[in-house]
Amino acid sequence: MRADTLSIGELSQLTGVPVRTIRFYCDEGFVESVRSTGGHRRFLPDTVERVTLLRRLRALGLGLTAIDGVLSGRRSIAEAAAQERAKIDIELATLAWRRASLRAVEQAAPAERAARLELLAAVTDGRAAQHMLEAFWSRIALPSLPSMSEDGASMFISVSVPEPPDDPTPEQVVAYATLVAIVDDHRLRQQIWARTRTGEEFVAYQNALLDGGIGEACELARLLVRAGERPGPGPVLDRFVEAHATTRSTLDSLTFRRALLRTAAVDRSPGLRRYWELVGDITGEDVTVGEAHSWLLDSLDRALA
Repeated sequence: MRADTLSIGELSQLTGVPVRTIRFYCDEGFVESVRSTGGHRRFLPDTVERVTLLRRLRALGLGLTAIDGVLSGRRSIAEAAAQERAKIDIELATLAWRRASLRAVEQAAPAERAARLELLAAVTDGRAAQHMLEAFWSRIALPSLPSMSEDGASMFISVSVPEPPDDPTPEQVVAYATLVAIVDDHRLRQQIWARTRTGEEFVAYQNALLDGGIGEACELARLLVRAGERPGPGPVLDRFVEAHATTRSTLDSLTFRRALLRTAAVDRSPGLRRYWELVGDITGEDVTVGEAHSWLLDSLDRALA
């Protein structure tokens, strides 16, 4: 046995790691040892650095799988730390959501507390709620739009589904849970599925919503809504209708406007109107794109009337 090797007790003193823990590391293959003629574990001097690194990584909360990746050279310390930090971010966001939910129940009026508890119990995590909303919009729109680009699909979802706040207020948690309750309404789902089954007209309608002209019209409408303008005929409505007509390779006409309003009927439903108001409560937008779109459809209805 080489004289420059260390006993397990000496390794423990040099690293501050208990003897029983070093034995565990040896048994799990994290630390190599050799046996003396008497059968005792002996360690090379460079094992001190390895065990010290193990202790420090464990002190930061890294699991043995992540540590094994660092020790084997498959990932850097920075990469392992970033992965652990990302896990903690998720845990903190979950705790923040729960805290806000509990405060929301606590702050509710006695007569409203049971209903609020039921609402929030169905949405116990912000990210899970976001996935539920994304699944709803994806099942409605994306399967009916085989020609939609990946960027177009992402844009559609990003407009329809707000990011849950990392540190939400009780009001934001209630608003987000209400979004989930709205899209879970069976009647609303039936209305949208019925429109989806109308085929080419629905595809054209949704493609038009992704067209630059519709986006331009919605942005112009947002300015009018902010200014308190009532829905009605005007150049912004004409731009909106023109964009839809262009997508269908047709011209603006009274017949076309009536058909467009019929196709968009569900977008004017109380449930979806409330949905877009709540999106604004969550994101802080004074006028959401959905509210501007509803204003345009109301303008179309008044123009036809």
